Amino acid sequence: MRPRSISGVNRLPEEEKEAIYTSFIPQVLLDQFDIPGDFRDANGNRLLEIESTPGTSDFILRLMHKFDAPDPLVYSHVTDTVNRQIHVLLYIVNDPFSQRFDVDVMPDGTPTQFGIFRRNLDAEESAMNAGLAPGQVRKGLRVFKHTIPCFENFVHSLGHDLFFAEPLYYHNAVIFERYGFSYVKGRSLMERIDTGFSPGEDYEQRLNLSSPFRHPDYANSIRGRSWAIHDGILGRNFTDVTMYKSFEISAGVNTFPDATW
Repeated sequence: MRPRSISGVNRLPEEEKEAIYTSFIPQVLLDQFDIPGDFRDANGNRLLEIESTPGTSDFILRLMHKFDAPDPLVYSHVTDTVNRQIHVLLYIVNDPFSQRFDVDVMPDGTPTQFGIFRRNLDAEESAMNAGLAPGQVRKGLRVFKHTIPCFENFVHSLGHDLFFAEPLYYHNAVIFERYGFSYVKGRSLMERIDTGFSPGEDYEQRLNLSSPFRHPDYANSIRGRSWAIHDGILGRNFTDVTMYKSFEISAGVNTFPDATW
């Protein structure tokens, strides 16, 4: 029988694991970068790395667009919940040809954990001015609409009708809403944020140019709000938000009506 959990898949032979874990990579992405089905370049170099040790309940997938690229094209970290449900901890798709911004490291090379634990402010400001959102080292490729159906099918193939995701930033949560996600926890926080950025409310009044990340125009922008929140405008970190997506069902949640990117 096909495993129903990540820990179960991790016990399979390597070829079977790879076939399962690569099934949620959108074909449009493989076609765009001419990545063959065996994930090897013309010289036989491996473009795919999967960390999936037997006995563990998570896996990390890295797919490069070319051998020795500085950043992965796709990075995914997925785990089981305590109830053996599927939980996406991180999913990133980078445009490898776009400019890189070192928001993930300090000038001395110390990791920032994408700005969660420490911040490279100069790199973040440059990234923001280039149109990126918090946590992005490069522009994305806007393939999320292709990724969600693939991931739903991946989860469904393991016998589940839903999966969970942990948005690291405010803009992630709003984007997840647009693709049919709902909240296990954090919806009241999202609604409070929307109220707080309304004219005359507390968060809107803190968009006072006290830092480059607090421009008054950011009140009605998903990306702008996210930068301001990343800059601490809430007085707390953006945490304790967990979302879920049901198979082929859109929850219709919208905590930021009439938003612009």
